[in-house]
Amino acid sequence: MINKTPLFFLIVSFFLSCNKHEKRELDVINISENANETFFLPTSTTGDIYRHSSYSFSYSEVHEQSEWVTYFLAKEDITNSHFQRPFFEQDPLVKTESAHWRNYKNSGYDKGHLCPAADRKKSFEDYNETFFTSNISPQKHDFNSGVWNRLEEKVRYWALKYDGLYVVTGGVLNDKLKTIGKEKVSVPKYFYKVLLSKDGNRMIGFLVPHQNSNQPLHEFVVAVDEVEIITGIDFFPKLSDTIENQLESKSDYKKWSF
Repeated sequence: MINKTPLFFLIVSFFLSCNKHEKRELDVINISENANETFFLPTSTTGDIYRHSSYSFSYSEVHEQSEWVTYFLAKEDITNSHFQRPFFEQDPLVKTESAHWRNYKNSGYDKGHLCPAADRKKSFEDYNETFFTSNISPQKHDFNSGVWNRLEEKVRYWALKYDGLYVVTGGVLNDKLKTIGKEKVSVPKYFYKVLLSKDGNRMIGFLVPHQNSNQPLHEFVVAVDEVEIITGIDFFPKLSDTIENQLESKSDYKKWSF
């Protein structure tokens, strides 16, 4: 469940203005080292939010997968640890029971991680948690090992470059999706990622069609507002409206090193 420990955070915004007619521009948001991850939880359309030691998620029983998984990705999470890969298991936290892995057998789809195992190598406990079925979604193999894998690798690169990222990711879940297995696990037509740098200066959204592509990753950049509209999720609801509007309305990727 959600960690209710006190939040220790400081968000400071500075605005530059030469006169009352000029547009006020967001300069910097400074998030303290002790900001609690709970502060960055998105809203949930289902009300079923759970928390593991290394990530949180909102589970959709209708679609038998999480509508989002969120976590902070730091340098220490990306190590050269070589853990033995565990089996996928149903998530003991999900009160309605997460989908069984057998739904994926002979389905033609991979058990696609939302929080990648490679993002959770700080400890075997963290790594092992990524193999709960609440953290997977049906993905075409060439998508999972292709463009989606390229994006996951780029996220790890940025986490190192920018000293940590808040990550939210999932499939776009809506009506009339194809399903697999006896439990009718939905197959998303799009997957998304929303990233916020630890210092708060950078936010970026990706919306990727569920098919492999050789296009450069910046071709999938969209305004976070757009991802919110199609998912019904508010990704950083506790940020001030001014800060949200400044960061989420833009699809400019120039602040990110591609």
